[in-house]
Amino acid sequence: MNAVLNGVYIDGEWRAGHDVLEVINPATESRLAQVSVGDMAAVTQAVDAASRAFAGWSKSTGRERGALLRKIAQGAREQREALMHLQSSNNGKPLFEAGIDVDDVIATFEYYAGVAEDLDAGQDRPVALPSDEFSARLRREPCGVVGLIVPWNFPMVTTAWKLAPALAAGCCVVLKPSEVTPLAELQLARIIAESGLPAGVFNLVCGTGLAVGAPLAADRRVAKISFTGSNAVGVQVMQRAAETIKGVSLELGGKSSLLVLADADLDLAVELACGGGFFNAGQMCSATSRVLVADTLADEFLQRLRARAEGIRVADPFAEDVEMGALINRAQYQRVLGHIQRGIEDGARLLCGGERPADLARGYFIRPTVYTAVPLDSALWNEEIFGPVLCVRSFATDDEAIALANDSDFGLVASVVGTDVESAERVANALQAGLVWINAPQVIFPQTAWGGYKQSSIGRELGPWGLAAFQEIKHVIRSN
Repeated sequence: MNAVLNGVYIDGEWRAGHDVLEVINPATESRLAQVSVGDMAAVTQAVDAASRAFAGWSKSTGRERGALLRKIAQGAREQREALMHLQSSNNGKPLFEAGIDVDDVIATFEYYAGVAEDLDAGQDRPVALPSDEFSARLRREPCGVVGLIVPWNFPMVTTAWKLAPALAAGCCVVLKPSEVTPLAELQLARIIAESGLPAGVFNLVCGTGLAVGAPLAADRRVAKISFTGSNAVGVQVMQRAAETIKGVSLELGGKSSLLVLADADLDLAVELACGGGFFNAGQMCSATSRVLVADTLADEFLQRLRARAEGIRVADPFAEDVEMGALINRAQYQRVLGHIQRGIEDGARLLCGGERPADLARGYFIRPTVYTAVPLDSALWNEEIFGPVLCVRSFATDDEAIALANDSDFGLVASVVGTDVESAERVANALQAGLVWINAPQVIFPQTAWGGYKQSSIGRELGPWGLAAFQEIKHVIRSN
């Protein structure tokens, strides 16, 4: 890609930005493309276009909106291979992981197409009142122009989770992709642009958080901001949004646990631990990076985990049999290596990994890393690393494991491994997390909610809750 790609789409037109950013392949450290990016003026123009379009789009029927969402899903299906390759090239994840991402995008747009098509029948639903002198009806209406700010670890996926319900609800959108991973997002935007959406309903402005994200969150005409990213930036988004008292949804960090109960299948437990810690090179808010193992199983579990982790093939995303790819960029690579070194300084025992693979001279690669004996006050145990780092501790009782898992500022997800279903269910019910898997990999369905307790989120995405995030509730009461 030698030409500069337009990274600004406003009112149905692709436009050149005010500056150009380089996009880097994290597996090779070479330049993939240059993308023109927007600024505050572009944000203002995008919000202008969305505001104009809202009057018509908000009055469209759910069936009309659903039909367009199905076209977007079909467009993504037809370009699946191209989207996968862009995702892997720009993000560094193995091609098979990119395929999972694209399938998630397709499923999300299809799910909300069905949700949109059902909206018309439920509108103006009667509300039972205790008095015959009055009647009431319920309306669910789009909240207005919304700003969507998405991260670099799951391009397209997080976009679909926000964009599909926003469009289904009848909102008009200004999307800010991560400036680090815009390539697959831009291709998805082209699919959306060709779907038949009216001009101004969907707008995109690539750029930095300071140049694009901040003015988008502060614009008084934006009724709602939905942000996924770090807690530190989430605080800034809330502060900007507070200036105009707008709605805010935040999907933030995690420091989640996988609990291996005394009756667990060890082979399954090891696979789930590796999947929960090393998928996407550990760059997941849902990473179950704290592994709690029943003390009766701990020695055998660690032996098997070490062997499995050391056998994981870390390589270029397009290499044969690759299992884990590169971290996103040099800054993240150095940050994770810093955490690994501080873990050693804190007294944790490095079981394996913690360094660049010997056969990879270039790219931001780190071998799967496992620690034991991590102090409970260590940053390695308490802070989100966002890299391929697992910390393992043993426990004597299920109640002790639950207490350790819940002792966190976060509460996004958790996993439980155990053959006694009743015991596993009891543990799952006691965990302070928005989503708990039992004997299952981290499968996510559009029908179930995504979000967590404590500092992990405000609000929920996916399912009917994702739609409700972009709706206002109106009751109309009249005298009979």
